[in-house]
Order: sequence, then structure tokens, then C-alpha cells
Amino acid sequence: MFVEGMLDAAHKKLVTIGDDAKLIDAAKLLSSGTDLVVVCDRDGALQGIITKTDVVRQISLCQGATCMCPVSTLMTRNVAMCRAADRLQDVSKLMKELHFKNIPVVDGNNRPIGVLTAREVLRILLSDAEYEEAQIIDYVKGFGYR
Repeated sequence: MFVEGMLDAAHKKLVTIGDDAKLIDAAKLLSSGTDLVVVCDRDGALQGIITKTDVVRQISLCQGATCMCPVSTLMTRNVAMCRAADRLQDVSKLMKELHFKNIPVVDGNNRPIGVLTAREVLRILLSDAEYEEAQIIDYVKGFGYR
């Protein structure tokens, strides 16, 4: 299966913010239940990501107005991402290697179109494996050992 098959669910998980937004705005978005906020430039292209860990780390260092800094100063810029044409098995492997719970999905212009969660990816891969197992069992029962 490909990422494209999960785009509806991935789009629902997408939360974006402008790169000039304040840290407090990202914190509000993260407190509403999302684990990852995608930071975009004025053209909508992905520039980085902000996580709860980033916000907590910055707040622990805050003094005065530094809690109002732009998200662009503390976002993760080197972002692993995937595209709709990528195989889910490859995305799952990447997420496992990097210990990621979430990964942004981008289009050809590097604009975010969704966020995949490890839980959803694994759920789909597991259901595919169970289906293949059932097909093999049906094949063996139907054609083998007569």
C-alpha cells in the first residue's frame, strides 16, 4: 500500500502555523491534542516542525520576552517527510529508524498535505498482512492436499 491511500486520515491530522508565528501560538495548537505542528512559509511550503518537546525545552529557558520568540527560531528545520507515492512499508521503516511518532506528508511543491502517525501506519500494515495470511490459508485449503 502507498501513502496515498491514507491521505484522508493524514489530512485530518495536519496542523500548520506560519514561520513568523509566536511560540505561544504553537503551544496553544499543541495543547489542543496534536503532537506535531508543521511550520510553513508564506507560500505554504514546509519549513520545519514544532513538537511539544521543542516548546517545553524553550519555556524551560525562557526569560522575559523570549517566550514570545517566533517559531522559526526553534523549529526543527531538517525534517524527514514522505510523499503520497511512497510505500507505507518504507515510511514505517523510516519512522522506526528515526524513532518518530509522526511524519509530514508533502506534495511536489513541498507543501504539507497531511501527517501520518506511526499507529495508523502500523494498523494498515497489520491489516494488509492479516489479509495476505487469510489469502494464503484459503489457497492452501482450496487447492492443496486433495
